[in-house]
This record gives sequence, structure tokens and C-alpha cells, in this order.
Amino acid sequence: MIHLTRLNNAPITINSDLIKFMEQSPDTVITLLNGEKILVREPLNEVVGQIVEFRRRVLSGIAAWSQVPAVAFPSTPDRALNEDETEG
Repeated sequence: MIHLTRLNNAPITINSDLIKFMEQSPDTVITLLNGEKILVREPLNEVVGQIVEFRRRVLSGIAAWSQVPAVAFPSTPDRALNEDETEG
């Protein structure tokens, strides 16, 4: 989510995954996937920077989860199957 400002100075938070495209003419116009258009005060390059930073934070969080130490998830020791436990 990114935090922006509408032209009337009202704050708005937008899910950046729902942005279809953006254009600067002269105000920044954000078009969402559903066709809704939102005009914001921030210049286009600042909005893009916020999106990049948001996704960087999300991906760094995913990386942190993928690097959980093995001791956090104790494994069961491997054991050989007895003959009566095998399929056949």
C-alpha cells in the first residue's frame, strides 16, 4: 500500500497491485484495473518510488521468512520402514 494525497489535500492509501497505469498531465493520474481514475498531488516519479520501496519491503520480508533457522522447525529423525509398514 502506498500513501498519497488527492488534489483536495485529502490523504488516500492505494493498493499498488491494483494500478493499471499512471500518467503525468500535468497532475498525476492513476488508473486502476477497474478503470477508476485517481488524481494525486505527488509527481509520477515519487509515486513510482513509493511503489518500488513498498515492494522492496514486502520482498525483504519474504526473504526473512525463507531464512528461518532450521532449529525453528525440528525434523523427525529418518527411520527405516519395517517390513509390515511397506506397501506391497
